[in-house]
Amino acid sequence: MAFFSEDICGADGFYELSMGGNEAVDRVRKQLGLTENWYLDRKKRNVTVAVLDSGMANHPDLREAILTFRDFTRKKWQMQLQMPYDDYGHGTHVCGILCGNGKMSGGKYQGICPEIQLVVGKVLDQRGDGSAEEMLSGMEWVLEVKKEYDVRLLNLSVGIAQLRNQIKQGKLKEMTERLYEEGILTVCAAGNKGPFPGTLSFLGEGECAISVGCHDGAYFRGDPYRCESYSGRGRHGACPRKPEVVAPGTRIRSCSALWQRGVMEASYEARSGTSMAAPIVTGCLAIALEECPEASPRKLKKILTSTATDLGEPWNKQGWGMVCPRKMVEAIRF
Repeated sequence: MAFFSEDICGADGFYELSMGGNEAVDRVRKQLGLTENWYLDRKKRNVTVAVLDSGMANHPDLREAILTFRDFTRKKWQMQLQMPYDDYGHGTHVCGILCGNGKMSGGKYQGICPEIQLVVGKVLDQRGDGSAEEMLSGMEWVLEVKKEYDVRLLNLSVGIAQLRNQIKQGKLKEMTERLYEEGILTVCAAGNKGPFPGTLSFLGEGECAISVGCHDGAYFRGDPYRCESYSGRGRHGACPRKPEVVAPGTRIRSCSALWQRGVMEASYEARSGTSMAAPIVTGCLAIALEECPEASPRKLKKILTSTATDLGEPWNKQGWGMVCPRKMVEAIRF
């Protein structure tokens, strides 16, 4: 994860580009028990998710999902240019994991919850950098459009280190609390500054946000580049337990902003990092909301943690364990 000093935030991208391999969200779906038959049997309702990242390209797998877009990296006089775009690629990849319909790959690279509708804010520039002010503006915008689009979840695959400016840090924490009170649960990448304790991205440290670490289970054992080895860690003995859960994040193949018409493999790319794990969890929460649209952020958080699969790892590494969407759906029905 790219962490920057003072008021700068960055894409979860220090180890992001894959060191080879051709893993896909298809592998993740199978790993989490999301089989084709299970998808066919589940309820399908449109759940709206906000994503604050580097934007979203006009990828064929994502065109049907976008509801509205806003660019917070431009000057005020340029902000009326609201056609979705992504000049860094990170946000497109994240959105693909979350809800790509797999149109260009015959379903192979379909995202976790293809029925999701997206509200996308661009808070990272062409280098993957942004500021606390841009992030705050994006979060305020999500609150503004919450009622119009019925936004229920916010995905932040963006890292912010502890800020020296305590006022800005306090405002960001307050925004996650406001979102929570308004019915929006924020899901944050744990960051790629591990494996030492206390290396979580601070956005996910509060009680009103979900922090997602990376763990690929039995996959990639012995691989020095597996996301688990550098996933951000919580503090020993901290309350609440952080991160809350983990999800796969190594060599996840998803939508590329540099997609090419008619060229399937060139339209997807593999990336690694907790940025990839976060939208997997957000997608699983959206599946739970399809089943129970009235579920509050508090209930969603409880269902997520109580159904996670214990991997036998330290608490500050895995939280409650690996996200388990099938158990989440079973639990939320009762």
